[in-house]
Amino acid sequence: MLITQLAKLEEDITTTTTWALKEDLGAFYSEFACAEQDITAMLIPENEQAVATVITREDCIICGVAWVNEVFKQLDESQSCTDEQATKISSTKITWFVNDGQMVKANTTLFELEGNARTLLTGERAALNFLQTLSGTATLTSKYVKELQGSNTKLLDTRKTLPGLRSAQKYAVLCGGGVNHRIGLFDAFLIKENHIAACGGIAQAVTTAKKNHSDKTVEVEVESMDELQQALDAGADIIMLDNFTPTMIEQAVIATRNKAKLEVSGNMTIEILREYAKAGVDFISSGALTKHVQAIDLSMRFK
Repeated sequence: MLITQLAKLEEDITTTTTWALKEDLGAFYSEFACAEQDITAMLIPENEQAVATVITREDCIICGVAWVNEVFKQLDESQSCTDEQATKISSTKITWFVNDGQMVKANTTLFELEGNARTLLTGERAALNFLQTLSGTATLTSKYVKELQGSNTKLLDTRKTLPGLRSAQKYAVLCGGGVNHRIGLFDAFLIKENHIAACGGIAQAVTTAKKNHSDKTVEVEVESMDELQQALDAGADIIMLDNFTPTMIEQAVIATRNKAKLEVSGNMTIEILREYAKAGVDFISSGALTKHVQAIDLSMRFK
């Protein structure tokens, strides 16, 4: 797994996987997801063994290995509906042929599963949901990053993530070669229009932020050259240029003169990334990386 700044990632993998299985098995109010609630899988003899392979039907960047592993780990340790304690009911062997962050071609076999047939089928959708969604995020990110090659501009994600998958999608952005913006509302300031209005101005907002948390990065979103100057005068660490034209961005770069980092946001489509990067900004952020996700087409087949 790639090194990540997401401190809660391992814990989140366990939690989101648990909820995904409970969702599929109708076990929201139980401590464990009950595999016996898969009424279709129960048609198969209890001890039937099987081998299955998962392939991708399109080129992609892989992301989600740990989530797939966790799905079958939890199912292997799932609780019988009639037992009071969790009981190990099977042991699934997973053989991976790819790694997170790896570019693969269509029709590549990603991994092989061997174990109880019921377990493989019960876990199929939850496992593939994670893998295809996170691989979709990583793949789109890699396409954006490719457009920025040759520049000093870094690609950032945003908080516009799928609910419950914040750390997972931000990890996927890393797998695709992007960089994480703040993880949430707790680890950095991002002072926007409504914050400015409520605080009484840019200077007041920045001053209070530095007083309250001197160790946190303070970023201010501005919509004009006048607001840019106010943010510079207030000592902002990063200034987000919202919906600035390329010409305005060039002016902002000159006006800033390394006094602060500059970030561009607002409708940053892949077609215009190069133009904005040429202006000399430090960062381009795009919510599309995590909210306009097209899942990768994956398929599982029994041998």
